[in-house]
Amino acid sequence: MVARVVTVAFEGVEARRVDVEVQMTSGQPFFIIVGLGDKAVGESRERVRAAFAGLGLALPARRIVVNLAPADLPKEGSHYDLPIALAVMAAMGVVPPDSLNGWAVVGELGLDGQIAPITGALPAAVAANTMGLGLICPEASGPEAAWAGDVAILAPRSLIALINHFRGTQVLGAPQPGPMLDGPGVPDLKDVKGQEGAKRALEIAAAGGHNLCFVGPPGSGKSMLAQRLPGLLPLLSPAELLETSMVHSVAGLIAKGGLTRARPFRAPHHSASMAALTGGGIKAKPGEVSLAHNGVLFLDELPEFSVQALDSLRQPLETGEVMVARANAHIRYPAKVQLVAAMNPCRCGVGGLGRGACGRAPKCQKDYQGRVSGPLMDRIDLQIEMPPVTAADLALPPPSEGSAEAAARVARARDIQASRAASLDPDTSGRGLNAQAQGGLLEKIAALDEPSRALLTRAAEAGGLTARGWTRTLRLARTIADLDGSDLVRRIHVAEALIYRRSSGEAAPPAHQALDVAAAKGQGRA
Repeated sequence: MVARVVTVAFEGVEARRVDVEVQMTSGQPFFIIVGLGDKAVGESRERVRAAFAGLGLALPARRIVVNLAPADLPKEGSHYDLPIALAVMAAMGVVPPDSLNGWAVVGELGLDGQIAPITGALPAAVAANTMGLGLICPEASGPEAAWAGDVAILAPRSLIALINHFRGTQVLGAPQPGPMLDGPGVPDLKDVKGQEGAKRALEIAAAGGHNLCFVGPPGSGKSMLAQRLPGLLPLLSPAELLETSMVHSVAGLIAKGGLTRARPFRAPHHSASMAALTGGGIKAKPGEVSLAHNGVLFLDELPEFSVQALDSLRQPLETGEVMVARANAHIRYPAKVQLVAAMNPCRCGVGGLGRGACGRAPKCQKDYQGRVSGPLMDRIDLQIEMPPVTAADLALPPPSEGSAEAAARVARARDIQASRAASLDPDTSGRGLNAQAQGGLLEKIAALDEPSRALLTRAAEAGGLTARGWTRTLRLARTIADLDGSDLVRRIHVAEALIYRRSSGEAAPPAHQALDVAAAKGQGRA
């Protein structure tokens, strides 16, 4: 007789079905686990043996073979303890074998029979629901698994409690979903004095989901503005909340089943490795770009990151996903992020003109900024040079508008984009931001009249604008038009979009000149 229990193996944020098969035969006493498990899986037999001893059970003096099928799928982690234990008990007759039908099982066993929490309870519950099964998971993971929706959940504290439930001497209630948390507090834009051009760029980036880079001396407010971007963004939609929470579940970042609709904001240190940014390592965990999925990835001191780490972000920024390649598997993690970067103009931090300027400019400035590859900078839609904050700026009263007013404009612009994208391409399901538009859809939503196209063509020829730069300029102009409430992309919108693009071999104009230059160019539009 072969006893079977269903469990899962994690591949990225997806959980694949694994059947735990246990067979007991006569012969020399032996307990072996086969099926391409890692060291944690191999150690399960000792944890199972100790947990049985804690319950007063002893493994029979027979040959016990545990097979994790499919055998060619790598299995990692300690969550196989509980399904192995239940399958062995079913083969021993301790629990009725048919009582395990209709359930998928995950959980780590302690030596005393307690069931310890695991990572990935939410993806496991989603997978169980897809397979038409309920989920048995640790008590501490129950509130997280309950967010999966209409799926039966059993969350025992210990192995004996689960046995009693199946024998009918104890009834386990279904856990309730964890709390919906408010998320960390986000500082207000009213705290930032001066830098009106940079604030305008931040609002445009928030409205269209565009990548953004601030360039300026220390103390000019680059990090302050970046930290306030989440306050301009709308809350996660239910679909986005599920996607983001599944990544955080696999990474073990969900505490007590509590979820939040606040968009993620990740700010790794510049010493982070390539694996830390994009994912990987021995067990291929999600990196910072995936932990920031549907949110903001902030890279402060951009040129201080290693070249290899930065260039590893080029593909995720374009495709919205990370593929971690291994010899026996390819693991996918979602990575739709809004990149915000900050950098000093040069190594000493005071490059450019004005008081305290770098004595080795422009070579120092060119060498320092050259540490960031051109292809990566080409993927950043807005590149803003921020002047130092003056004493006159600091003496001003607090701004009349803050994050609430800017967030309202961003919300209106995003509603326009979602409605327009859904009407033109139903596959977007109302979630198409301008930064994601491409191909024929972009040509429809950002159609240019003759003066606007002529301006963009001249700028491309004079500034060495790449094909990607052309596309991103169109997306940016469309977002600026949406903020203005304009159905058409006009010359003034293209002019302002070009100001935020750094042309080949030239520095971008200072951000505080953006509106003045755009307005000047707009006066001559046809």
